[in-house]
Amino acid sequence: MALLIGIVGYGYTSAVNALGQVDGLFVQVADVQALRIAAVIAPIVGLAGAGMVVSRALWGGLLMLASVGAMYFGFGLNGFTLFPMCFSGVAALLALAAGRPDEAHRHF
Repeated sequence: MALLIGIVGYGYTSAVNALGQVDGLFVQVADVQALRIAAVIAPIVGLAGAGMVVSRALWGGLLMLASVGAMYFGFGLNGFTLFPMCFSGVAALLALAAGRPDEAHRHF
């Protein structure tokens, strides 16, 4: 879901640059570079964190939290980003609470 939000966000800014603004319908965002950076970085960091949770739950959870922070920084909290941010955040908290997978040890 975060990947879809990233593609749409980057595509929207590119379309407004190419086609121009339409008053009341298509308006360029205030900080295009921040949105584009978040659109590329957030899904990649989230997927990397989810992939490494099995072997390194602490690092994976921290990467997923970083992904949530990047999405919040770039897109804010709205109807489109609410679910990807919530899903990544809950997965990150579960990974941080899990400790080491398949072992009875905690991170801390």
